[in-house]
Amino acid sequence: MDDITPPQNTETEQPTPVTAPEVTPTGTVNSAPPSPKGKRTGLIIGLAVLVIIVAAGAWFLGRSSNKPAASTNTSKTSSSSNKSNSSTQGLQLDTKKNYGNKYADGILPVGDSKYTTTGPKVGYGYVCSNYATNLQQDSGGAMTRGPWFTNNNTEYDTNKKSHVNGSVMWQADFTNTVSGSTRTIVTNDLPSHPTGIFPIASSDPAYAYDRNPNTIKGQAFTYSLNASPSYSSTPNCIGGEVGIMLTGVALFSAFDAGGRDAGAWEVQDSCDGHPQSDGIYHYHTLSTCIKDAGVSTVIGFALDGFPITGPKVGTNNYLTTSDLDECHGLTSQITLDGKKVTSYHYVMTEDFPYSISCYRGTAIQPPGQANAQASGQTTGAKGGPGPRGGIH
Repeated sequence: MDDITPPQNTETEQPTPVTAPEVTPTGTVNSAPPSPKGKRTGLIIGLAVLVIIVAAGAWFLGRSSNKPAASTNTSKTSSSSNKSNSSTQGLQLDTKKNYGNKYADGILPVGDSKYTTTGPKVGYGYVCSNYATNLQQDSGGAMTRGPWFTNNNTEYDTNKKSHVNGSVMWQADFTNTVSGSTRTIVTNDLPSHPTGIFPIASSDPAYAYDRNPNTIKGQAFTYSLNASPSYSSTPNCIGGEVGIMLTGVALFSAFDAGGRDAGAWEVQDSCDGHPQSDGIYHYHTLSTCIKDAGVSTVIGFALDGFPITGPKVGTNNYLTTSDLDECHGLTSQITLDGKKVTSYHYVMTEDFPYSISCYRGTAIQPPGQANAQASGQTTGAKGGPGPRGGIH
């Protein structure tokens, strides 16, 4: 700032005399007017004080920005995250991962006797104790090992496996409706695709390995499933039947009547189905006649109400048992009843144990199994062993 220059006199400037302050009649002291130098000094001091105040304010505001207000935002984020996790529990699908096509050659592992009654385990069926007893006592199923077994019978080649001859069409009757908290599926258990000819004819090459004597019969099944099942971190054991597919066909566990790998031992038709002793047509594995086997496509429902999808993530990108949790499922976005939702679901894979290996929810009693408990704890598939071939 420029100095304030006092007026110039032509005469020699004399010192300004200092006079005593004048007291007015009211008692107010009238000081003498400040000199120009005093004004300048006061202005400088005022500016310095202002700078100090501004600096102090900035320091105080900086301190305040690091206090509890930020933790409020963190708390909201945490709350939001917890809310999200409540609907996306369990193992999550990695949509960016290339899981590969491990079984592109069609050679699959054999899962004979890979079941447990003590708790879930990846790659095993967690079966209820009474069902396990049935598996140990029954000798039904295929009568001999087929030539498709390989590598010291630890694997089997699906390209070499026999299929039951025939192409029989049926009058399928199937409905799937949701009302409130209940999903109701009504089916006659006759498939929407062709089947082979059963009983297996003695002239059929499959007869040399599996002499299934059972005839496919229409049923009258009503499944009342939980439309909004709750995920449990403590799984429940399975029985012989584990779900119902949207083809109208019952889904059985991975085991034949003797506790062996049904996919490896038994001979099914070209759609991977066959009947058991009561004439109930069913699958143990993923049917090749289910054309859309995408991981986001619902192809059936487990008896606990959770959806079942296929394993395909993308081109040459398929989920296998090792990619799933101990119940053979995970959580991802699926299309359920025409809407995209994020949900836990079971995944049908090419490899053993193929589908549901334990329940994340509470399973219903399968229809047509009058003496079974809700989770299939008392019998094998649909009433246990039957004539030659057992439950198949």
